[in-house]
Amino acid sequence: MNILIAVLIFFVIVSSYSQDTKPQLSITIDDPNIESTGNLTWSQKDDALLETLDKQGIKAALFVCGKRIDNAEGKVLLSKWNDKGHMISNHSYSHSYFHSKKISLDVFENDFLRCDSIINNYSGYSKLFRYPYLKEGDTPEKRNGFRIFLHDLGYNQGYVTIDASDWYIDSRAVDTLKVNPGLDLTPYKEYYISHIYGRAMFYDSLAVKLTGRHIKHTLLLHHNFINAQFLGELLNHFSKNGWELINASDAFKDEIFSKAPDILPAGESIVWALAKETGRFENKLRYPAEDGVYEAEPLNKYLEEYTKQKKQFNFNHYINKIIFL
Repeated sequence: MNILIAVLIFFVIVSSYSQDTKPQLSITIDDPNIESTGNLTWSQKDDALLETLDKQGIKAALFVCGKRIDNAEGKVLLSKWNDKGHMISNHSYSHSYFHSKKISLDVFENDFLRCDSIINNYSGYSKLFRYPYLKEGDTPEKRNGFRIFLHDLGYNQGYVTIDASDWYIDSRAVDTLKVNPGLDLTPYKEYYISHIYGRAMFYDSLAVKLTGRHIKHTLLLHHNFINAQFLGELLNHFSKNGWELINASDAFKDEIFSKAPDILPAGESIVWALAKETGRFENKLRYPAEDGVYEAEPLNKYLEEYTKQKKQFNFNHYINKIIFL
């Protein structure tokens, strides 16, 4: 009886904690680059992202892929983020696919060091590493070998808790802008916000089931056109729905980032990986966890529906104008 009472008390406490605390969200941005995209120059894109973070009063973690900023303009970009107080972290030099048989552990380690040599003189340099494509090794030798390598260098994992496909929505919008410069971006914005928020709710729910609490989340976004345009509206949406925005440095202090899930192939969101490790969530987990193939059909349908509604609105507006002439 005493055991039963203790268990009931535990679940009441866990339930109360998870309901009474707000989910917390930090921003991490992968692959800063100096490419013009959409109708923005790289500098306009960069300034828009920094301005949004300033307005929200939060500091992000910038995960640097060395090859994308290894020139004079790239140094300007990194200096701007550094001077604003954002974290500067490692995302490899070449953005290689670690699960490829062509990429050995030695090659991957040397590639990591090449990026580290570019970022380690900035004051915001933070010893966090994020694997390209979130792929952490498809063999025990690769996975364990690189984990030991990072540990010996004093590095920690720059895990993602909320993974999503902002990059896919961005590519669709940018490709369409190339042939239609006057493109109405509204449906892309709406789908982007709905998609990111939906994935956040999924991963937060999964994290609560795993830990009994709202963890401090790291959202994976990219240094791209869609985020430059609409990150502010996305963050406002989170805030309006009860999420607290926090600095990335605070998020990475959560104990979940010290975990090392024993799964193969290793990787994906740390929440996904820990859920996979338990074996209790197979009906909720897909592999890969996130990819453009999952978003192609829903986005197509959303764009089609938006176009139909817009045509209907324009037609009704035209008829009303005729009636009231």
